[in-house]
Amino acid sequence: MKNIFDRLSARNSDSDRDKHPEMDASQVSPHSSSNPSADRSGASLGPQTARDVKSAVQELLKQGSIDEATRTEVFRHLMVHQTTIQAVLEPLDLTLRLDTHRGIAFLAVANATSEEAGADEAWSHPLVRRQRLTLEQTLLIAILRQAFVIHEQEVGVGLSPAKIAVDDLLPQFLTYVGDSGSDNKNESRLLSLLDQLKSYGVVSEVDKQHDVIIRPLIAHIANPESLSALLQMLQKQSTSSRPSPDRELESHVGEESETE
Repeated sequence: MKNIFDRLSARNSDSDRDKHPEMDASQVSPHSSSNPSADRSGASLGPQTARDVKSAVQELLKQGSIDEATRTEVFRHLMVHQTTIQAVLEPLDLTLRLDTHRGIAFLAVANATSEEAGADEAWSHPLVRRQRLTLEQTLLIAILRQAFVIHEQEVGVGLSPAKIAVDDLLPQFLTYVGDSGSDNKNESRLLSLLDQLKSYGVVSEVDKQHDVIIRPLIAHIANPESLSALLQMLQKQSTSSRPSPDRELESHVGEESETE
């Protein structure tokens, strides 16, 4: 059974034959199917291009986001074959978002606008699930987002990884969640949260120097809309009782990038 990639390739090949009936296979340039920008102009997809598109789409659906720093080849395929990949994702009501300056590509729900994301009525999609983060996780993401913005202001967008030391991050975090009275417990608490956020593609693993890299995806998932929603929630909580750290706060962080 032919899949969508095979059908795209066959459809484009048939279209070329209809336009040039006198052309046979021996007249086709051997380089035509290997042109990396062929799908942008609507030309026929060669076998190698179809394989590149297929593997890139499968990886995007599996991971939700692709970081150029760690998956250079896949990111290149997503960038070069963007038009074809958008056509493949369109029947699934999904879209590819590319940030070439920061080197990040991620999957998004095509019809989920920022207004819908902030509305009370929840959207649904069979392949994408909304993420529910604890208040501590959301606060930590807001702190990391601030550090990421400062880094970009100092060195420029996408010029170097945004890195922060755990020792520098800890006092900022404790300002909002409170000190347990034990340095070991405080650090373990923060490291546990960082490990949880790693699965969302927001941060890297803590390295041997006790540093963590803030991934560029945070610039998109911790956007002004989601941060404003967090601020409103905190203001609402402050007028009532003190919020529990374990209380779950519905957040839009990761809803554009995580797939089942």
